[in-house]
Amino acid sequence: MTDLKELHREMTAWRRDLHAHPEFGFEEKRTAAFVAEKLRAFGLEVAEGIGGTGVVGTLTRGSGNRAIALRADMDALRIAEQGTTAYRSQTPGTMHACGHDGHTAMLLGAAKLLAGEGGFDGTVRFIFQPAEEWGRGALAMLDDGLIERFPFEEIFGLHNMPGLPIGHFETRSGPVMSAEDNFEIVLKGLGGHAARPHAGRETLVAACALVLNLQTIVSRRLSPADIGVVSVTELITDGTRNALPGLARILGDCRSFRPEVSAAIEKEMRRIAEGTAQAYNVAAQVTYTREFVSLINDAALVDEALAAARDVLADEAVGVAAEPMTASEDFARFLNEVPGCFVFMGNGNSAPLHNPSYDFNDECLLHGARFHTAVVRRRLAVGD
Repeated sequence: MTDLKELHREMTAWRRDLHAHPEFGFEEKRTAAFVAEKLRAFGLEVAEGIGGTGVVGTLTRGSGNRAIALRADMDALRIAEQGTTAYRSQTPGTMHACGHDGHTAMLLGAAKLLAGEGGFDGTVRFIFQPAEEWGRGALAMLDDGLIERFPFEEIFGLHNMPGLPIGHFETRSGPVMSAEDNFEIVLKGLGGHAARPHAGRETLVAACALVLNLQTIVSRRLSPADIGVVSVTELITDGTRNALPGLARILGDCRSFRPEVSAAIEKEMRRIAEGTAQAYNVAAQVTYTREFVSLINDAALVDEALAAARDVLADEAVGVAAEPMTASEDFARFLNEVPGCFVFMGNGNSAPLHNPSYDFNDECLLHGARFHTAVVRRRLAVGD
């Protein structure tokens, strides 16, 4: 049997090495090489460069013909770390502010456990995905023939959650995380001297009015039964202290759980932008893109994931999430192809995700590795 204390020590070292060397999406060359080296040392078959910098490890035991997949994300964020640990980021302006270093280390730990101990009958695909943060990595791997080249029937993933106690797991069936749409609205007019606003068609007042008008999409245009969020995150102009702008850019994102709601938000946004622009005698151009799809868990596999968590944790540490969240997750792309389940694992009282002071809690590592292992042994049970 594997010495779990020694495995935890190893995973901690891996995690901290990855934390010190973060890489942005599709730039994870060092991370991918690190992952591939470990997987080969464990005895897995390894394929690199899937979807750019993705890695797939394959482990088969017994004669079973079923295959399942476990996924971890590898990329970091363009955030300057404020942490002071010895393993803080050595890459200026980039850090693991979402715990993908921990996710990668946990899946490597599960691979070592399963390679050394077995206890399942079938094939496990260990998927290490690039570029989750900007919603392109899963599509890149799928477009590169992931499922055709490395077939699997279902997929499981997890994410750490600050505020949830360490050693606790939760998830829910159906909608779990929202779709994310991005938008940019460009207002064009005629800039001029700040002392002579009547001589031009400045865009700043129009932009301010539009920012407020966009808030009526959710409050007045969507059914109260539907979840929707419209957030303006940037307002940029070409003006200066004594010059009125002739161009203004409004950027932001929208969250929803149903395609019909996303379509309604876009329709209303275009209508409001055009109407507001006309009222202020400027022109409007709207660009609206869909970056992430909704993450929908399979009900039967949620039950299996919760049961797997209870196999390695106390019953009271495993629960059903009360409601979906409006954050987004690239794992959803895999669930468009095969059924699966995404769960949340407690990171304790850490700083929030995407915060420059965030750090993954190493006390979580063994819990995550054992959860992955329990899922495999339950879904690929010997004798089934």
